[in-house]
Amino acid sequence: MTLKQFISLAPKVAKYNLKVIFAGKFIWFFLAALGFFCFFMFQLAWNRAEVNEGILYELLNFPAVLLIFYPAVFGIQNDEDARILELLFGIPDYKYKVWGIRLLMIYIAIFFILVLFGYLAVILLYPINPFEMAIQLMFPLLFYGNLAFMFSTITRSGNGTAVVMIVISILFIFSSDMDFIRRTFWNILLNPFTVPNNFLPVIWEGIIIKSRVFLLIGSIIWMMIGLLNLQKREKFIG
Repeated sequence: MTLKQFISLAPKVAKYNLKVIFAGKFIWFFLAALGFFCFFMFQLAWNRAEVNEGILYELLNFPAVLLIFYPAVFGIQNDEDARILELLFGIPDYKYKVWGIRLLMIYIAIFFILVLFGYLAVILLYPINPFEMAIQLMFPLLFYGNLAFMFSTITRSGNGTAVVMIVISILFIFSSDMDFIRRTFWNILLNPFTVPNNFLPVIWEGIIIKSRVFLLIGSIIWMMIGLLNLQKREKFIG
């Protein structure tokens, strides 16, 4: 394929994949994420609560999870329902050429949606850096989204994966409140914008860096396991 052909074909491939990824129920997850975020902001404003970057990071965590939930959990099932899964398995290096690109497109799209939410927060509530906020949110989002993708390749069922991820989400929430995890880099929900009491900023910065490295490595592991699972053709179309 020549460079000219690639440039001509790339927008069509991107458009098709975005249609597959975000078709169906994604619009409802997007509206739910926007609705919850606006509701949370309204509550803060109504109660005249203290607002800072740390509070907004926590407010955006839930909408961010809603945005990644549908494409990561139901992606494999959507391919199967559309009866294109067997066709996709006929593509050489399927795991890299199809779902690798799709995952990248999913995260890019969600990143810009989070930036949009950040600007909405700036207008309505509190001045933040939307890009910095979105970048920090992407670390736990990558971890969670790739974990959901991995389980979707194991269960091969959107509903089954959804149940598993809801249980895991509850465990994440409970573990984040445990004293021996809450202030360490093992905390999946670590808030980088809130410095705990009696913590030196330099120590806290070190924990944040370790947390982001841990989440990034975990994300890569989950993604690779999921992509390797997709090589078991008989499991999906047998």
